[in-house]
Amino acid sequence: MRYVSTRGAAPVLSFGEAMLTGLARDGGLYVPEGSPAMPPDEIAGLAGLSYEETAYRVMRPFVGDTFTDAEFRGAIDAAYRGFGHAARAPLVQLAPNHFLLELFHGPTLAFKDFAMQLIGQLFQIALARDGRRITIVGATSGDTGSAAIEAFRGLDNVDVFILFPEGRVSDVQRRQMTTPSEANVHALALAGDFDDCQARLKDMFNDFAFRDAVGLAGVNSINWARVLAQVVYYFTAAVSLGAPERAVSFTVPTGNFGDIFAGQIAKRMGLPVERLVIATNQNDILHRCLTTGRYATDGVKPSLSPSMDIQVSSNFERALFDAYGRDGKAVAQLMEELKREGGFGISQGALQALRGTYASGRVSEEETLATIARTHGDTGELLCPHSAVGVAVAEAQRDPAVPMITLATAHPAKFPDAVERATGLRPGLPARMADLFDRSERVTPVPNDLAALEALIKERRRN
Repeated sequence: MRYVSTRGAAPVLSFGEAMLTGLARDGGLYVPEGSPAMPPDEIAGLAGLSYEETAYRVMRPFVGDTFTDAEFRGAIDAAYRGFGHAARAPLVQLAPNHFLLELFHGPTLAFKDFAMQLIGQLFQIALARDGRRITIVGATSGDTGSAAIEAFRGLDNVDVFILFPEGRVSDVQRRQMTTPSEANVHALALAGDFDDCQARLKDMFNDFAFRDAVGLAGVNSINWARVLAQVVYYFTAAVSLGAPERAVSFTVPTGNFGDIFAGQIAKRMGLPVERLVIATNQNDILHRCLTTGRYATDGVKPSLSPSMDIQVSSNFERALFDAYGRDGKAVAQLMEELKREGGFGISQGALQALRGTYASGRVSEEETLATIARTHGDTGELLCPHSAVGVAVAEAQRDPAVPMITLATAHPAKFPDAVERATGLRPGLPARMADLFDRSERVTPVPNDLAALEALIKERRRN
């Protein structure tokens, strides 16, 4: 399996090379040249298997010869050993034909753990084999950063720097990033919003002298391995509800578009997905884009669901690449227009392709709180505000005849203020994290300035 850039001007890489490279040198994102098909009998054969075995069967064709079978199986087993539920990603029924896919049983209580724990294992194997050191820099709207720090903390051949928007993550999210004491991890509170963090990250990748000097690697969802790991739970959920004989739909709370794009990969592989529904909060650029045909940034508005407070959804570029018939030059032109003018129009043919794949909906702050309260009253389930955005959109758009699976992306205890405001109940952290607010924090405030960030990273990384 080979990987190509969405902008068409970067070297074609193997899985391992794409994983360690992150962002392509032409500024694009790596995607596989093709998606291996999984025949219906192989999908049916996933029924009753462990999450780990399903993960191996779904992902193995994408990996090629980067890892041996034994290495890849071992990495998968190690990645999910610390999850707090035997099913790893269990389904809970909310209403007739409406199910919640709980993706928050990992070590940092968010869906990012499914990919980050695996990437941590794969990076260790690859780096040890090659005798390499790398510097990981990530941008986070809340959950990616803590998941990355948890996956890479204490490793001798990796330094980790995480940019998060100062004052725009929850207290739990912040403390998960700032309380680890290992010398190789650094939490950087940037003066700006998530889009600023993401922009500075991309600037670092595009500064080739800096990139090469520090051995820069990325673990944001720009990294293809992140997206691939998320494909697995689409299969486990759908098969649990009768796939491939029965089609299912998914609603995904969406900020940076990686999680729902993983659903499109699953569909392309042969999983019978009826609809993929994008759920947005008041930062609704993706919903506006599908509705109007124009992708136009409009400033980030802080919300109850901060991990979705994004206007530049990086992984949408992967969807555009497919919608434009894999024309890298066309995508590069759109991305340049976005950078220069803050938006771009989508051609009619590409828009039809996107609408044929994705539906969308928007949820206000008031509707988010109402959904948390109503769901708890009706089912006893406490939703985090991101999951509530998903549930609200799913309820409005689902076909009662087709099972709808809404992705629950984080544990409610990561956003206790919003949950308490909606229900009067303050969700507690799991026992293993009960002392989180007693731990000392270690954080560095940083300006929204590329030169200052690069100087700090060069100074603090270990040689």
